[in-house]
Amino acid sequence: MKRRNPLLSGPYLIWTAAFIIIPLLMIVYYGLTDSTGAFTWSNVAQMGTPERMKALVLSLILSLFATAVCLIMAYPLALILTNMKVGATGFIVTIFIIPMWMNSLLRILAWQTLLERNGVINQILGFLHLPKLYLINTPYAIALGMIYDFLPFMLLPIYNALEKIDQNVVNAAYDLGANKFQTFWKVIFPLTIPGVISGITMVFVPALTTFVISDFLGGSKVLLIGNVIEQQFTQVGNWNVGSGLSLVLMIFILISMAVMQHYDNGDAEGIVL
Repeated sequence: MKRRNPLLSGPYLIWTAAFIIIPLLMIVYYGLTDSTGAFTWSNVAQMGTPERMKALVLSLILSLFATAVCLIMAYPLALILTNMKVGATGFIVTIFIIPMWMNSLLRILAWQTLLERNGVINQILGFLHLPKLYLINTPYAIALGMIYDFLPFMLLPIYNALEKIDQNVVNAAYDLGANKFQTFWKVIFPLTIPGVISGITMVFVPALTTFVISDFLGGSKVLLIGNVIEQQFTQVGNWNVGSGLSLVLMIFILISMAVMQHYDNGDAEGIVL
């Protein structure tokens, strides 16, 4: 088994080079050069304009909010699923996974149909003689779309971390006199920190960079930094500025991942009975 054929890694290396390394190098090149190919920092400095800073701050706020709500919703649900019977657990987990098999665009379009001014929700409210809710084209609609779209990515890592906990460790905590809260806070939660960190990363990063959700649920009234970058590439045609803004956004992502990695020790050092 130690003598593995190096050719087996060839397809993976080709895929990595073609779809990760080369595009990344292109972004770095365009972001640090002007239209003539000369080195410049002006593309990166474009993030300092008031409109783009507003879009970046709003993106950070919404992504942090969506990540926090997903964590608050996913952790108790993962605990419930862990304590259920095996058959029922598999069925319910499958229900949460099924939406991930569908096209993300279709799911966002479904929420657009629900939230628009003459959508399903407002029609039901009108039938019940209740005031209508105007959520479409607002940051609230975007946050709702993020939470719905990324909740499974928070649930599954936490659920997997809970499933791997040895029940004997939990029983030992009870035998030593710990109550349910102490057992959770000092035993269960520290053991699931790797899953929590993984879930936070898997939700925060795509939420920060998304532009499809804000396109359909925010319209032209709410722009996130992902929309600003997407417009530079597709509408304005300025790859240099778009790449420069992407580099700034990449820095925020790397910082967030480094912070998460700092707290993800991957072991049970936090357990203190």
